[in-house]
Amino acid sequence: MSARWQIRFSGGKAAAAVVVACALLVMPETASGWGANAHKLITNKAVDTLPPELRPFFEARRSLLMESSVEPLEAMLRNPAGERRNRYIYLDRYGRFPFDNVPRDYKAAINKLTKSKLEANGVLPWQIGLYSEKLTNAFKARNWDEVRQFAAILAHYVAQAHDPFATTENFDGRLSNQTGVDQRFNSKLVDRFSLFFFILPNEAAHISDPTDHAFESCLNAHSWLEQILLADRRARRGLPDYTDEYYDRLYNQAGAILIRGVSDAATDVGSYWLTAWINAGRPQLPGK
Repeated sequence: MSARWQIRFSGGKAAAAVVVACALLVMPETASGWGANAHKLITNKAVDTLPPELRPFFEARRSLLMESSVEPLEAMLRNPAGERRNRYIYLDRYGRFPFDNVPRDYKAAINKLTKSKLEANGVLPWQIGLYSEKLTNAFKARNWDEVRQFAAILAHYVAQAHDPFATTENFDGRLSNQTGVDQRFNSKLVDRFSLFFFILPNEAAHISDPTDHAFESCLNAHSWLEQILLADRRARRGLPDYTDEYYDRLYNQAGAILIRGVSDAATDVGSYWLTAWINAGRPQLPGK
């Protein structure tokens, strides 16, 4: 495993939290996607979706998984050019919905579109497929440290696939003159209102094709974009700035979309974990 993905705990959780906070402060323009609290919330709820055979293993590591799910944000700080492309896909650069001209097989996509174009437009669905395979292989090898690490990283990318702003060239709202709308929707609304969320994800289920499923998640998230952008414009109407009233209005108009996205993301994270375990042959798991 690459050294940059080694999750370091020598400084404790406080040190890890400081690193992530610095990443978010230093790089707000490139940290497109769910905020740290949203990633932790999604990962936490994903544990609850698992069946009895799998849940005790993840339950025993719930807190560690939640903290580790923001590890790619630290990678963004160290290597923004190399990591950022893993966390989005500009679907709207591929024509019109449902973007059928993009092959979902990675090799076929490279042959048709070139690797440089794929990387410029983001490789999020293929990154999910890659880490699904990594987690499967870690289960097969019964390497429990890698299982925990890859499960947390996979949770991060799967959550990204449910963020509408991770699927568009207008990822920060600048193309619609709404700069920062992504952070207002998928970070600040979560920070302000998550205690009031009624999140009830479905039970985890086996995924037949992890990469194809990731594309479907991105397409579904993309379909909410216009409603969120409209809600942002309406919420700001008549206000001098992004005040408490603005956020109350935005939550009233777009909160249901946000809660659905978080719930669906939690269901999918659990489903990817379950899928990797099943595809690995259902290995016996350690209790602690």
